[in-house]
This record gives sequence, structure tokens and C-alpha cells, in this order.
Amino acid sequence: MQPSTREASTAGASVSLRDRLTMPAPVFALVLGVFGLGTAESVIAGLLPQLAGDLRVSLSDAGLLVSGYALTVVVGGPLVTLATSRLARRPLLIGLLALFTVGNLAAALAPGYEALMAARVASALSHCTLFAISLVTAAEIAGPEKSGAAVARIIIGVNLSTIVGVPLGLLLAQRWGWRAAFWGVALLSLAALVAVAVLVPRSRTQATNSVGAELRVLRDRRVQVALLLTVVAMTGGFAAFTYLTPVLGQVSGFGPQAVTALLFLFGLGSLAGGILGGRLADRALMGSLTAFLGLLTLVLPAFAAVAAVPVAAVAALVAFSVLFFALNPGLGARILNSAGGRAPTLAVSVSIAAVQTAIALGAWLGGRVLDAGFGLTAVFIAGAVLTFVAGVIAWFEWRAGQRPPVRSGSGSGSGPHDVPAASSGRTAALSTDS
Repeated sequence: MQPSTREASTAGASVSLRDRLTMPAPVFALVLGVFGLGTAESVIAGLLPQLAGDLRVSLSDAGLLVSGYALTVVVGGPLVTLATSRLARRPLLIGLLALFTVGNLAAALAPGYEALMAARVASALSHCTLFAISLVTAAEIAGPEKSGAAVARIIIGVNLSTIVGVPLGLLLAQRWGWRAAFWGVALLSLAALVAVAVLVPRSRTQATNSVGAELRVLRDRRVQVALLLTVVAMTGGFAAFTYLTPVLGQVSGFGPQAVTALLFLFGLGSLAGGILGGRLADRALMGSLTAFLGLLTLVLPAFAAVAAVPVAAVAALVAFSVLFFALNPGLGARILNSAGGRAPTLAVSVSIAAVQTAIALGAWLGGRVLDAGFGLTAVFIAGAVLTFVAGVIAWFEWRAGQRPPVRSGSGSGSGPHDVPAASSGRTAALSTDS
């Protein structure tokens, strides 16, 4: 996701550290909303024992509240995006935040298990489209030359929800019960709604596409490859991430408190990786993605090899967290780049569903490796195989992006270097991605 001129790229290198850490007020409002999304999605995993006891259901039934949310995001998310494709972004953002707020209020007031599940499904319906529109809006606000950094900031909202939001939600639950966590998310979402209404400007693009036009973007080869790259890379990473805690405890020999501290360290590494990935995506999108995937392919087997040595395991943990989460801004930006101005929101929405699918596939893959009797660290090797495959895909796309674009009189030969604007006058999200 590199600027169209070398001068713009060089100028970006001289930006001060203060400028890198600050963000425009409208982007902050969007980050606040995404922070609430991430907190609501993840905090419930720590509430399951309380929920099961209070609602008088089994722990496995309580766990369906997690699965039900994820399934709604995967299946319902793109459908909601299609249904709302002709609506202006700012009012849609406000409406989705309102739905998400009401859903969490309903969860806090739920009289029983069925009502809580319904509330979770209602709030999950807004998740995919809200996240997608936040990414697209942040990229539009930042402009083509800083789209990667804008995407990274939105993703940082998710990282911060893991580092800050989930622990705070669990503290509220420990002090006042599980309903307090949902009250907290509802208040946070309401604050985000007000911030978006006040700070986010009206979109400069017009939503004029039909449903058919939105769907046609998914037939584009570059969009399809970007989605494939996302699924393969994320499945490999999540296969390792899913079994990180048992590896640290059973192989590295860390106690429960030490594992908790290391997971916090992992969260800090993910935050650093998101920032790094966003900065490099703005300079060389596919080049940086290829490099991160190559390094991750080396780090995962190295982690498996040194997992029994505590000091080395900590170093490998940090490297894993930075490299894995450095992928997110580039993968998100690649989707925006591939979709151009045609249907970026739907493409990003489908990519979010793809990540949710990758989470499930990663856990499934790790489980199959363990069932085969290969041991915990073998899961990291299996993950490395997939990140290697993703790296090969990224490399071929990177090389294709280095070739001069094919020009034709009909304009049908747009290559990787030029993502044409739609006939409605939308501007392409990015100009190059070499």
C-alpha cells in the first residue's frame, strides 16, 4: 500500500514519533467503537462459569454463546452488509452502533439463557458491517498515502480490547456479577455512538451500487486471492495461538500467574506488531506481507524447538505476537486495494468473516494434530506450513505487482498497479501495492 510517488513514500519516513502515535478525532471515534466490538466478542469467554451457574445451564451450553456470536458474524455479517450497501456510511455507522448498544443492554437485562443468546445474536449482526465500514471510513479519512496506518489504528482498537477491555470487563464481573460486563460494554458503545455522530464527517463517496454490483466484486481474481491469503495466513497463526496457553504451561513450565503475565506481554507485542505492520504497509504492501509471513514461518518452528527453555520461549513468544499481528493491517489494506472503489465495504466484510472462519479452522487443525498424537509443539509446525503457503501466495502477488500494467483501449486490462474508480466517481482506495 505504497503512495503513487516515491516522494510521498520518502516524506512518510520523516514523520515524527508523535505524529505516528496520534490520530485524527474521527478515527479515534471509530477506534472507540471497534474497541467495544472486540471487548464484547471476547469478554464472554471469561464469564462462562458465572453465566452457567447463574442461568443454570451446563458449561458447554454457556459456550454456545461464544459460538453463536461467531456464527452470526460469519453468516449474517456479509448479508447485513449487502442489505445496507446503498445506505450512506455515517448514518449507517450510527445505526449499527445503536443496534450494538441495544443488544448489549438486552444482554445485561436478559432474564434467562434464551434471551441472552438472542441479545448476543442481535449485537453480532452489527459486528461485521460495523467493523468493515470503520476500516473503509478510516482509510478514506486518512487518504491513499496513509491508508495502511489508518487500517492499523482500527485494528489496534481490537488489540486494545484484548489488553485493556477484557480485563476490565472481568474485573467488573468479579465485583458486581457478569451483567456488569455487558453494562460496561453498552456504556462504551453509547460513548462511541455519540463520538461518531459528532466527529465523523459525511462520506465523500456515494453509495450507488446495486446488490448485484456489490456481489460482482467477489468475482475479481485479486479479491479472491486476497481472501484466500487471509484465510490461509490466519488459519496458520490461529492454530498456534489457540494452543499457546497449554504450551506455556505444560511445555515451558510456567505457572498460572506467569502465563497470565506472558499473555499480557503477548498483547503488548500484538499492539507493536499492528503499528509496525501499518507503517510498512503504507510503504510496500505485498513486500512487507511476504516478509512477515516468511519470518513467521521461521519463528513458529523455532518456538516449537525452544519451548522447553523458558527464556527462549519468552523471546519466541514476543516475536510470534509481533509478526502475527503485523499481518492484520496489510491483509486488511490488501482487501481495500483489491476492491478499489467498487464495493470495499462488502469485500472487507467478507474478509472479516474469513478471519472468523480461520479462527475456527485453526482450532480444528490444532485439535487434529493433537488427536494424531504429535504433541503440543507440533501444532506450531502445522501452523508454519500454512504460513509458508500464504507467504508463497503473497510472493507471487508481490512479483505480479512489479510488472508494468497492461494497457488496452477498452480499459479492461487494469493490472495490479491501477485500481480504477467505479463509474460513480469513487476514487480508488490505493494506487499501488508493490
